[in-house]
Amino acid sequence: MVDGLTSLSCDEFARELAAKVPAPGGGGAAAMAGALAVALCSMAGNFTVGKPRYADVEDQLRDVLSEAEGVRVELLGLVEADALAFEPLAAAYRIPREDPARTERIEEAMRGACDVPIRIMRSCAHAIELLERMGGMASTLMRSDVGCGAALAAGALRAAHVTVLVNTSGLPDDPVARSLEAEADRYLVTLAPRADALVCAMATAIRKGA
Repeated sequence: MVDGLTSLSCDEFARELAAKVPAPGGGGAAAMAGALAVALCSMAGNFTVGKPRYADVEDQLRDVLSEAEGVRVELLGLVEADALAFEPLAAAYRIPREDPARTERIEEAMRGACDVPIRIMRSCAHAIELLERMGGMASTLMRSDVGCGAALAAGALRAAHVTVLVNTSGLPDDPVARSLEAEADRYLVTLAPRADALVCAMATAIRKGA
């Protein structure tokens, strides 16, 4: 099943993910984790907006909530897009090995498959930035949710990075593939540590009760 993946129940989606089918796979799981991460950002904001204590950051909270909703919708769309992107690649691998067009078809399909995981990484990077902003404004009661969101976003970012590499590795002489790898590496090196730091900051604040 590919169409309607995000309309499945949690149990149904997990069953599809566990099944012996090519999609959904790691990319779709990364996108779903990213969507959950940014949803927790929204949860923290929605429990903070309207409280007199946080009136001075009301406008900023609403800005983050607006952006977070867009990122959530985008990541859910990428769950479906990742599954759809795999179909041409699967079809190319089914071409008989003796067919001279097989290698070219596989490489063409891989180029298409590279697009979705880098988009997942971009969205997860955005989610981490939003969680950082939310962590500095949200109600102190929502620290654990911000921290959980950051942990999920970091995991999603790392998972999507692996998915980028599994596609680009099949294109050893393609400059576009190398460019995508470099972009993916930058996100991993810069944003994953920031997400980890946010998790630690929220945990420390919870421990201290500050």
